[in-house]
Amino acid sequence: MSTTDLVLLAVTGVLAGAVNAVAGGGSLITFPALVATGLSPLTANVTNTIAQLPGYLSIVEGYRPHLGGQWPRLRVLLAPTLAGAGAGVALLYWGGEDAFEAVVPWLILGACALLGLSPRLRERLAAREGDGSRLTWGLGLAVFGCGAYASYFGAAAGVLLLAVLALGVIDSLQRLNALNRVLILVANVAAAPALIWLFPVDWVAVATLAPATLVGGAIGSRVARRLDDGVLRAVVIAIGIGVAVWMLVR
Repeated sequence: MSTTDLVLLAVTGVLAGAVNAVAGGGSLITFPALVATGLSPLTANVTNTIAQLPGYLSIVEGYRPHLGGQWPRLRVLLAPTLAGAGAGVALLYWGGEDAFEAVVPWLILGACALLGLSPRLRERLAAREGDGSRLTWGLGLAVFGCGAYASYFGAAAGVLLLAVLALGVIDSLQRLNALNRVLILVANVAAAPALIWLFPVDWVAVATLAPATLVGGAIGSRVARRLDDGVLRAVVIAIGIGVAVWMLVR
């Protein structure tokens, strides 16, 4: 990669880490940046998943005060998350690069739509805050699907999982978002060894993006909530739609 490519990845990594903590959807920034450096969509996808792990670690650390007393929920939801992560990797492997390239523009557009609707969705879900929980089979299946999506592509997976958790567990949105971030981290950590084994990874890109997402996640989980996340969300959506249209035309 050229020096320009490395600078592009470093900048987008910091921004993506902050966006993941504030609004979700950081992969809609780093994925097109990786493709722009010349990587194939599948290699860019797997490289992006590996590189985002440090950012999720710093986000979870930032949400740690909201995780108190949530171990019983986490223990129940770990199994469907892990199973879903394995299913997503299997789907990526058996589907192959052609299937991934065919479906990824539509996944990007879906992620953009989900990200755009997230403020209204959060308002509606916030009205349901209270005490108690309902850890049902339906919730487990939905978490399984979110785990599969996170390991297959992952853009806006946190937005999707937050909606699922808020529909199945009654608690404050901040605490549910903390649980959401842990489960997304678990899905990606579980999928990472298989992704590294089965698919090509650009380790130069990982070495550039990983520390950048770590910094961005730390900033986002502590400071960036003071910023106008609506502006960040609009920029991410615009980038995502542009990339999806470009891939469809190509």
